[in-house]
Amino acid sequence: MAGTCTAVELEVQVSGEKADLLVLLADQRELLRVTARGITEQQARQASTVSTLTLGGLVKHVAHGERETAEQILARDENSEYDLTALGAAYELAAEETLSGWLEEYERAALFLDQTVAAVESLDELIPQPTAPWAPERQWWSVRRMVAHRLRETAHHCGHADIIREALDGQSTMAVISADVEWPEQ
Repeated sequence: MAGTCTAVELEVQVSGEKADLLVLLADQRELLRVTARGITEQQARQASTVSTLTLGGLVKHVAHGERETAEQILARDENSEYDLTALGAAYELAAEETLSGWLEEYERAALFLDQTVAAVESLDELIPQPTAPWAPERQWWSVRRMVAHRLRETAHHCGHADIIREALDGQSTMAVISADVEWPEQ
């Protein structure tokens, strides 16, 4: 698709603003997948910077975020509360979990979110957000804002992932996706 860093195609039929938002989100998802390409299970669990973030943990986190966003849109639960017990393991691969397993879940969760967004009548539909210690009052977000928030979160974590990957083996995401580009002589 023109105007993105990657050649992404949506698996859902949408047009207009829905297509614009979902294509940009798909592009960021693909950038994260590119960053994780070729990583071993050991590297997926390795914190390579002063942070404790790992590539595997970031993929797990964004996969959860995609699924949770779709579930919130569908449930429209006016009594929902953020599950604070899930925070402890949100960014860590458990011993039985694998990067490849979470990349597969990321694909499924992304498709689930795309299908959910495609099915809403309007991006203006208001969805109740879970309350949390940092947001004790119920807020209502449009589907548009929820997708834009997911896009922001994914882009934010793509940056984290790129830094972690470069610290692991020197590989940069942009170098991978532009490897086949013929650049003009300077």
